[in-house]
Amino acid sequence: MFKKILTTILFAILTIVLWFLYYTYSYYYLFKGFQTLFALTIVYLIFRLILEELISKKIKSAKAKYSFNKTISILYILFFILTLIYIWVEQTETLLISYGLIGAGIAVSLQDVFRNFAGGIVIFLTGIYRVGDRIEINSKIGDVIEIGVFYTTMMEVGELSENSQATGRISLIPNSFVLSSNINNFTKDHSFIWDEITIPITYDSDWKKSSDKLLDIVKNETSDIAEKADKEITRLGEKYYLPKKPVDPVVFLNLTDNWINLTIRYVTDTKNRRELRDKINRLILTLIEESKDITIASENVDIYLKK
Repeated sequence: MFKKILTTILFAILTIVLWFLYYTYSYYYLFKGFQTLFALTIVYLIFRLILEELISKKIKSAKAKYSFNKTISILYILFFILTLIYIWVEQTETLLISYGLIGAGIAVSLQDVFRNFAGGIVIFLTGIYRVGDRIEINSKIGDVIEIGVFYTTMMEVGELSENSQATGRISLIPNSFVLSSNINNFTKDHSFIWDEITIPITYDSDWKKSSDKLLDIVKNETSDIAEKADKEITRLGEKYYLPKKPVDPVVFLNLTDNWINLTIRYVTDTKNRRELRDKINRLILTLIEESKDITIASENVDIYLKK
């Protein structure tokens, strides 16, 4: 706060100095310099001091505060550039004609930069993803920790087929990927995903008891999550065309040549999937150890020796 106040005062002093110089010498470029510094002082005062410092501090949510500050930073740069053009360019038609070819050459040579910038604008306007979302883009899965003008910064997490915890690596993804790639957002408008655990049991096991016990375990562990997911699905149905989806756990049975597969399907928080799966697996193992009529199946291979 103090540093920004000092910067504002410095800009104001330089503005006054240029005004006195212009008043003394009546030099054209001194007047343009005075206008530039005056505009910079006003823009800096409004965006950096009033909006970013005074108003931003009243926002309690860290995520909302970050988004607000990022928006202010982008608007600050754009507004100052437009002000400079207004002050220094008097005949915009002549400027466009004279530098059209140069501008086209720059656009071709820096097309990736412009694509990244355009992608940043698309992210900003459409909200494809926001800071805090877990997304998959360009075959990378991670939690978005910053959205810049040209790049999106993510904290990488493991593939969901293995685990959903951070690896510790920071990934920088060019914003241009939002213009041409598929984007999976795991937390947009809701915070859950469906997960499954498959348990193979022998044909000698009591499959009915196994199914009921599995269902009881998962229901107890996911009751709060399922209630929250049901409310989020209702809100999704109001925003999109989305038929009502069941969120209560369910057990599916599949017969194979060697055993019976019991697959339990349930909802889980996207970012805590591994922790919940671990807890359920431990409870299932305890159940199997305590039950004499439930046996885990394993593949057996018969070997015959030819005499």
